[in-house]
Amino acid sequence: MAVRKPVKRKTTKSTAPARRNGAPQAIGEYLIRRLQDYGIAHVFGIPGDFVLQFYAMLEASPLKVVGCTREDNAGFAADAYARVHGMGAVCVTFSVGGLSMCNSIAGAYAEKSPVVVISGAPGVDEKSTDPLLHHRVRDFNTQREVFEKITVASASLDDPLTAFREIDRCLAACARYKRPVYLELPRDRVRTVCPYPYSPVVETPTSNKEALREALEDATEMINASERPVIIAGVEMHRFGLGDEVVKLAEKHDIAMVATLLGKSVVSEKHPLYLGVYEGAMCREPVRKFVEESDCLIVLGTLMTDIDMGIFTARIDLGKSVHVTSDALQIRHHHYHDVLLADFVKGLLKAQLHPAKRPIPAGCRPEPPKFELQPAAKITTRRLFARVNQLLDENMVVVADVGDCLFAAADLTIYRDTEFISPAYYTSMGFAIPASVGAQFGNRKLRPIVLVGDGAFQMTCLELSTAVRHGFNPIVLVLNNKGYGTERFLCEGPFNDILNWEYHRLPDLLGGGWGFEVRTEGDLDKALNAALANRDRFSLLNIHLEPTDISPALERLAKSLSKRI
Repeated sequence: MAVRKPVKRKTTKSTAPARRNGAPQAIGEYLIRRLQDYGIAHVFGIPGDFVLQFYAMLEASPLKVVGCTREDNAGFAADAYARVHGMGAVCVTFSVGGLSMCNSIAGAYAEKSPVVVISGAPGVDEKSTDPLLHHRVRDFNTQREVFEKITVASASLDDPLTAFREIDRCLAACARYKRPVYLELPRDRVRTVCPYPYSPVVETPTSNKEALREALEDATEMINASERPVIIAGVEMHRFGLGDEVVKLAEKHDIAMVATLLGKSVVSEKHPLYLGVYEGAMCREPVRKFVEESDCLIVLGTLMTDIDMGIFTARIDLGKSVHVTSDALQIRHHHYHDVLLADFVKGLLKAQLHPAKRPIPAGCRPEPPKFELQPAAKITTRRLFARVNQLLDENMVVVADVGDCLFAAADLTIYRDTEFISPAYYTSMGFAIPASVGAQFGNRKLRPIVLVGDGAFQMTCLELSTAVRHGFNPIVLVLNNKGYGTERFLCEGPFNDILNWEYHRLPDLLGGGWGFEVRTEGDLDKALNAALANRDRFSLLNIHLEPTDISPALERLAKSLSKRI
C-alpha cells in the first residue's frame, strides 16, 4: 500500500498577464479575461445595485450576459451550461441574489459541476463604518461564509494586492475539482487596477509516481485474475473528459459496460458493449444480475449515492472492486493517495491486462420498447417513454427533472455521450426548465427534450420566457399527474396534491411557443410530430396521467422493497 506524500505540482507562466497593451488591468477586467481563458462565453444572472458596475463591464466585453427570471434559475442554467460546455458562470447581487442561489450551487457542488459564482458586494470604504446597508444579513461576511460550505474555493476580491492571485487560485480549483467556486467583488473594487506588474502562475498537479505505479500493479493483478469483470462508468468520466478512454478500455479487452443514473450517457448507449443503467432493484433484472455476480467491478468515476444504488437496493461488494474517483482510489481494501483520476484511467488503458472474456447473456443488451400507436388508448407513463425513445436522435439532449420522470428516463436510449442531464444525486425539483436554457446556450446544435413533473414545473416554469427571448426551441413534456407522484409512492396524503394548471396555455402568457393538451396516444403522436416540426420556438405538452401511474423502474423498485418488507 502506498505511503501518502504531497501531490506534486508543475508551475508554468500563464499567458494572461494583468496588463494589456502596457496598461494595467482593473480587477473586473482581469476576471472577465480569465473567464474567457477557461472557455466561458456566457454569464447567467440577474443584476442588482451592488453588481451593476461589473454588469456594465460584462456588457462591454465579448462575454454574453444572459438575464434569468430568478437567481436560483440562473444557478441551474449555469450548472447545465457547465455540464455541456465545460465550465459555467453566474453573476448576482449581494445576499438577496447570492443567498437565493444557494440551492442550485449546492447541487452543482454535490454533482461536481464547475460553476464560477460571482457576487457583487458593498464597497470596502462604505463597510468601514459598519452601516446597516440594505441586503445585509448579520454581518458583511455572512454570505461568503455560507458559500464556503458549498464551494471548493472562495475569495473576497477586496484587496488589489491579492485579488488577481485569488482569481487565478479559485478558477484553477474550479477546473481541477469540477466543483463551484465563489468570488465576491466589492462594487468599489471593480475598476481598481493592479498596483504592480502581475504574472500569474498556473499550477498543474501531478500524481505521486510510486503510488500510481503500485495502484496500477494492484489493479492489473486483480483484473487479470477475474473471470467476470464489468465496467461501471460514472459521472466523473464525463466531467473530466475521460469517456473515450472508458470505451477504449472496454473495446481493448472486450469488457461489458454499464453506467449509473447520474452518469447516464457518459458513453454512447448504442455501443454493443453497453448494457444499460445499473441502479440496484430499479434497473432491468438481467443487468442487475450481470453486475452483482461480477467478481471484478471496475468502477470508474462513480459516486456511490443512494439514487445510483437504487435506494439502497444495490448488492455490490466493493471488496471486489477497482474504484477510482477524483477524491479517492481503492482497490479491494487497499487505499492509494495522491493519484489523479485521469492518470490512473489512462494508465489502466496502457496496462498489460488480459481478463477473461465474459459472454453477455441474452436479455442484457437494452432493447428499446416498441411503440405501435393505439390512437384511442389513454396515455400512460410506460407508453409515453416508449414513444419518446422512438423520437430521440443524435441532435437532442434529454434534460430530466427529478421524480418518476427521472427513473423512467433511465431506460431511454441516448445516442452519444453527454446527451443526458439531470440532478440525479442532489435531486432538486425545478432543475429541468432553467437547465434546458443553459444546455442550449452551451451547445446550440442540441435540441432539449425536457421531462418534468407538474410539481417541479410549477416551481421554475417561467424560465421558459428566457427561451422565448432567445428563440430557443425545447420540447417540454409536463407529466401531469396532479401532484408529487414519487412522494405518493413513499407516503400517500393530501399534502401531495397540487392545483391542476392549464399548462398548455402558458405560451399565451409568455407571448411565444406552442401548447398542446394530451390525453390519448393519438394526442401525443400529433403533438410530438407538430413539436418536432416547430423548430423556431418552444413546444409544451400538457400530458394527463393517472395519479397512481408509475414508471417500470419505480414498479421494479416497489416489487423489490415489498420483498424486503
